[in-house]
Amino acid sequence: MTDCSELNKRDRPSWDEYFLEITEVVAKRSTCLRRKVGCILVKDKRILTSGYNGAPTGMDHCHKTGCIREKLNVPSGERHELCRGLHAEQNAIIQGALHGINVKGANLYVTTQPCVQCAKIIANAKIKRVIFIGDYPDDLSSSILKEAGVLLEQHKK
Repeated sequence: MTDCSELNKRDRPSWDEYFLEITEVVAKRSTCLRRKVGCILVKDKRILTSGYNGAPTGMDHCHKTGCIREKLNVPSGERHELCRGLHAEQNAIIQGALHGINVKGANLYVTTQPCVQCAKIIANAKIKRVIFIGDYPDDLSSSILKEAGVLLEQHKK
């Protein structure tokens, strides 16, 4: 007979692994031509909201309009204001605001480390912990989250 506790340790993902895998599915909804990012907000092991990067609701997606940052050869991590899209973290927090969901104290799971713009929004939303998979070239983001008391953890696959 199989010991269920041993089976769970071997085959069952941790909560962080579970939620990060979900962010990878959410990222598949992204309409960005350059980077697919998915995010979920979780409190008490329950998903509150999700978000992915793309144009605002009701607006044309980048596959229709083209990517201005790509046309101008803007490197990753620079000149975010030129992009018509919202970031996954922004969309997840906005979904909470739109639907009356309190995200204060939640964990934010995201496929890519947040940029500085998202870090400031995360700090103001009082998110307590950010768990991400992929690096992003933005040291200021890390320092803002640290100063705000937000735990930042990279999950290694």
